[in-house]
Amino acid sequence: MTYKENLIEAMKIMLKTKDVRFIGYNLKFGSKCYGTLKDTPENKIIEMPVAEALMSGLSIGMSLLGFTPVLIFERHDFILLALDQLVNHLDKIKEYSHNEFYPKVIIRAIVGGTIPFDPGIQHKANYTEALKKLLKLKIINLQSKDEILPSYINAINSDSSILLTEYRNLYDT
Repeated sequence: MTYKENLIEAMKIMLKTKDVRFIGYNLKFGSKCYGTLKDTPENKIIEMPVAEALMSGLSIGMSLLGFTPVLIFERHDFILLALDQLVNHLDKIKEYSHNEFYPKVIIRAIVGGTIPFDPGIQHKANYTEALKKLLKLKIINLQSKDEILPSYINAINSDSSILLTEYRNLYDT
């Protein structure tokens, strides 16, 4: 199986959890997250405008209501626009609610590809190492197709938030 086929399988496994919702833009139309959500029922997808802070806030709120949001950043670069919600809210709610709330958001952040063309420096950055310094949540760098299924199974079975960095250039490998 290729990197992308492993991602498709991981998304199908996550769909078995009744309260999973995929949140992002370009998910119902266009690329459907580069084809990894192609078999996902529309009622499991929340299509958002290009508003990363809003997407993150909605995901956090939904997690507090018992949903398991899978927040998707089609380009790793765009996660920068959601840092307030991730750093000051998702990462600290447990602490400042005195352990009353345990939000769980699964974050897919995709490092933009350079194949078949290079989109430029604003669409192919990787902030994984910087995010590890900013966030307390678990961050996994999916550099191999063999890491995908165990990592997403762990994410869906965990009771805490996790960020998984994917690599668009690896999808066909």
